[in-house]
Amino acid sequence: MFITKIALPRRTFLHGLGAAVALPLLDAMVPAMTALADTPAKPVRRLGFVYTPNGATMSAWTPSGEGPALGELSATLRALEPFRDQVVVPTGLSQKQAESLGDGNGEHSRGQTVWLSGIHPKRTEGADVQAGVTVDQIAAKALGNDTPLLSIEMALEQNYLVGNCDNGYSCVYWNTIAWRTPTTPLPMEVNPRIIFERMFGDGGTPAERLGQIREDRSILDSVRESVVRLQNRLGSSDRTKVAEYLDSMREIERRIQVAEKQSGASVIDLPDRPVGAPESYDEHAKLMFDLAAVAFQADITRVFTLLLGREQTNRPYPFIGVPDAHHAISHHQNDPVKLAKCAKINAYHIELLARFAGRLRATPEGDGTLLDHAMILQGGGLSNSDQHSHIDLPLVVVGGGAGSLKGGRHLRFPKDTPMNNLHMALLEKVGVNVEKLGDSTGLVTLEPLAGV
Repeated sequence: MFITKIALPRRTFLHGLGAAVALPLLDAMVPAMTALADTPAKPVRRLGFVYTPNGATMSAWTPSGEGPALGELSATLRALEPFRDQVVVPTGLSQKQAESLGDGNGEHSRGQTVWLSGIHPKRTEGADVQAGVTVDQIAAKALGNDTPLLSIEMALEQNYLVGNCDNGYSCVYWNTIAWRTPTTPLPMEVNPRIIFERMFGDGGTPAERLGQIREDRSILDSVRESVVRLQNRLGSSDRTKVAEYLDSMREIERRIQVAEKQSGASVIDLPDRPVGAPESYDEHAKLMFDLAAVAFQADITRVFTLLLGREQTNRPYPFIGVPDAHHAISHHQNDPVKLAKCAKINAYHIELLARFAGRLRATPEGDGTLLDHAMILQGGGLSNSDQHSHIDLPLVVVGGGAGSLKGGRHLRFPKDTPMNNLHMALLEKVGVNVEKLGDSTGLVTLEPLAGV
């Protein structure tokens, strides 16, 4: 075995004009003596939270099997079949703090806000919003000490709504699912260009970003010399890893540039439209998931949140055969046609998750893959949307948690078990221990792998 004397720090960057590109975990980052012993670098654990709006058709969501055997995956979750060994479907979990509790209507705002916090939000139309610190930010505070960004917050719909959006609740509750403090909601970025430059470059003002588009300047082009110098120092395995990583970055850049050109060529007047967001929802969603994958691969952050749609969104999905407004058909009154259309939207959102899981599984890291070392929770704050129910929520967890999470199971918990018990269990599996989260009553049992 050929051993080089190079020992790169884990936080190694390629520097260029206005850019600093982080690298994925390389063999050269493992201490020399560790490499001699063929001991892989210790993996880091990562968390992702993906929110889906307007409830779910629960009959199409819930799997048939329980306990150790997941059984046949439901129609909605079927796209996750290739990853069933790393899939946990928890049912019976609820967010009771999203109920009215004397505040009247506003189920959509409360469902979205409570999903990651477990805290009943203050009903207000003004700036005095108040909710609770969300689980993603609790994790980010502990896991982000060694990463350039504590967390990344992304969304697929504009987040500039102001005033009263839902029966006396401020639009702030619709614009985000992440809260750093009880009074500090975090903005969720819809523009993939801004996210990309936040991860790898300066970004600048909107005018400067437009100038970059016209110049067609690539962040990767600016670090070209650094790449050449680094590649000359690496072994063949690391050179391949770096090349594949930079290729994936360049493909994301290309897609952003195409979207920007499409936006610039549009004949439709769209005020305040951010440069960089694709016109296609499908492409936009896939681009955001790909940015999260690269952020995990380069250890830019270990925590992300993604809002696939805000509550009460009336987005149609004609490209999957559902041209109807989503929120309108979610009030289905048990109409089988509307229920089937809602289930089709749910299944599409799971297909996006499956595509993301596939990318994570295809990315080696240490002694496994990114999927082995991550846990992604996807679901929403409503179950039966026609009843505005916050009971028995649609949830699925994908990933291995660096060996701490056993998949292939449908875990049915007693009715009204707080969803926050699941959040505490996920935090515990990434080494973050909290005594209480919202209305939690303890950790749900997520059986670890034997011997872990």
